[in-house]
Amino acid sequence: MKDTHLNMTETLQKFMFDNSQVRGELVDISEAWCHVLSRRSYPAAVATILGEMMSAAALLSANLKFNGTIIMQIHGDGPVQLLVVECDASLRLRATAKIADGAVVEDEATLQQLVNLHGEGRFAITLDPSDKLPGQQAYQGIVALDGDSIANVIENYMMRSEQLDTKLWLAADASVSRGLLLQKLPDEGGHSLAELDADAWNRSVMLAGTLSQQELLSTDIMTLLQRLYWEETVRVFEPRHPAFHCSCSREKVGNMLKMLGQEEIDSALSDLGELEIQCDFCGQHYAFDTVDCVQLFAAETLADAILPPGQQQH
Repeated sequence: MKDTHLNMTETLQKFMFDNSQVRGELVDISEAWCHVLSRRSYPAAVATILGEMMSAAALLSANLKFNGTIIMQIHGDGPVQLLVVECDASLRLRATAKIADGAVVEDEATLQQLVNLHGEGRFAITLDPSDKLPGQQAYQGIVALDGDSIANVIENYMMRSEQLDTKLWLAADASVSRGLLLQKLPDEGGHSLAELDADAWNRSVMLAGTLSQQELLSTDIMTLLQRLYWEETVRVFEPRHPAFHCSCSREKVGNMLKMLGQEEIDSALSDLGELEIQCDFCGQHYAFDTVDCVQLFAAETLADAILPPGQQQH
């Protein structure tokens, strides 16, 4: 068995079983995951869930045929209030979690204990196109947390929202995050029953079901593919390479401050002297003093001043 804890090559490998309607993906995002953990410290149980969500987001994003970002969120009603993972069309990922102040998280805490303690937890997937048309909104699906693992929650979501048979195997620890996805594609015609392997779905799921979490964590993905499906005729495609990336910027933080309004910003400056904002995803620190904030709103005032009166926006 090949151990790749020290050989972290970010790879998403798509594959398909010949003469069937079954496709699959294996992903290793260990380096991106380590970037996340190097910026924030999480209890072990929270880190496991967040790492599994990162692999799941990469697997789902790779199948989307649009230029945009998939945002996966769990809104919790337990010790963990929020888990967020974002993955764009280039498989650039970032992730963060918010734990309630003073909450104690046990190492062996389950998903339900962490985010669905009172049955009010919610799971959401948002598809946010980069090239939205004027007035176009992002698509969002929100469901109750149905499942005892991240894999189960997403499988149930995909069946309800997309009517797609989907199976996931996810694993994450302090240095590795990997996942396997299988999907049964809908019959779109063009094949006779004789041409298709009708049992491919059941067989591929059964074989993947022999995979333990420890094996997924300790074995590189190409070895896993060969080990699971060595008797199958499998077509592999050009691999893709996920990576950690945070899209925060000083300009975006400035825009957020402007949305709060000048009165509220002036009040905060009066109390604090300087506004300090830290990105929840990457830990980047941004500081805005009085001069910086004056310039934020002065630019907006100047834009109004140079517009014809009928086109001014307030």
